[in-house]
Amino acid sequence: MEPTLLTGNVAAAWGARLAGVDYIPAFPITPQTEIIETLGAWIDNGDIPGRMVTLESEHSMITAAGAAASTGVRVFSATSSQGLLHAMEMVYTVPGWRVPFVLVNVSRGLASPITLEADHNDVLAARDSGFLQIHCADCQEVVDGILMAYRLAEDPAVRLPVMVNLDGFYLSFTREPVTLPEQDAVSQFLPPFDPGAIRFAASAPESQAVAVLGGSPYSYFRYETHLAAQNALAVHATIAEDFRKLFGRDRAALEAYRLDDAEIAFYMMGSFATKAREAVDRLREAGQRVGLLRPRLLRPFPIDSIATALQGVAGVAVIDQNLSMGQGGVLHTELAAGLYGRTDSPRVLTSFIGGLGGREIAPEEFYQIAEVTRNAVKTGQTPPPRLLYTEHELRELRKLQSVAMVERNETTPGGDKS
Repeated sequence: MEPTLLTGNVAAAWGARLAGVDYIPAFPITPQTEIIETLGAWIDNGDIPGRMVTLESEHSMITAAGAAASTGVRVFSATSSQGLLHAMEMVYTVPGWRVPFVLVNVSRGLASPITLEADHNDVLAARDSGFLQIHCADCQEVVDGILMAYRLAEDPAVRLPVMVNLDGFYLSFTREPVTLPEQDAVSQFLPPFDPGAIRFAASAPESQAVAVLGGSPYSYFRYETHLAAQNALAVHATIAEDFRKLFGRDRAALEAYRLDDAEIAFYMMGSFATKAREAVDRLREAGQRVGLLRPRLLRPFPIDSIATALQGVAGVAVIDQNLSMGQGGVLHTELAAGLYGRTDSPRVLTSFIGGLGGREIAPEEFYQIAEVTRNAVKTGQTPPPRLLYTEHELRELRKLQSVAMVERNETTPGGDKS
């Protein structure tokens, strides 16, 4: 099939359509609303079967998704940012039900202050929930990732929900060429959902206990969910190989770009990693041995594959499009913990916070990041974490603050009029 220009949101809708979803609980929120609008239009026009129900909140939406999946139907839903946080009680609850479905999250920075543009604090807030996570860098990966997510979620060794993440605005509303797979090929790759023993039916009502008393049974069930998530590493590898053979695209857990002989590697995820890929090419043209390692699969965390990919790399620059308050970048923290004690680990991990609220990361900043990391390798001294922010940006922000202060004084009774 010839490529078609699609936004990331419409690509997500196509992923659900090709997967043959049966039920779509929905609640609108920018920048993901286009996904459910597209699916709703298809259902109304009779283009696809299935049922969409608009709930009163994201909390109810995830509850309905988990409940529907437990009846043996294929479920799809989507949210973003504050909506994901509103659903967080159920995001942490439904993985323990061991019900498979796919939730697309269109990343958007969290309040406060309120923003509409992308960073990853929303999706990373769910990283310990039991949802598996696939992160996309382009619109083609959105379609492919959703199809793989259903196969992964529904595998009997896993049976967990999967979150597929794409960046708001940078992917959600950006049109890119997307090759939509033929439906027959998708059906070969993704057979109908076989719920096995988890099926509930209205015709045969029953109750299953979801509360336990005492730490012993609680520990057992929580660890069972953890082991299922770990099973997903091997299952994902098999699925990725099947996908490559059938569709010709590599969707392994990691993208290793020009990493074979790299001395310095960028480590980051999401659509901004495409900017890092371009910077790698420019640095290579300048004679610098720089590469990129990008995780597509973040949960389960493929640390053994990451460690293998980074063998021979002297320094890794971790670029986090998130900020854990009081700690720093989440990716940097997890990578440092995962590599700790390994004899073949890179000598230096530098930490950079960038792209918060969709803030641009310029090519020159990637060049500087590589230089800082190279100097750290030479000196053996790792610099403290650094926010990517220029003096010009700071001056402009100070101007805005000054204007706001003047306006407040002019409108506040008794304010300073001088």
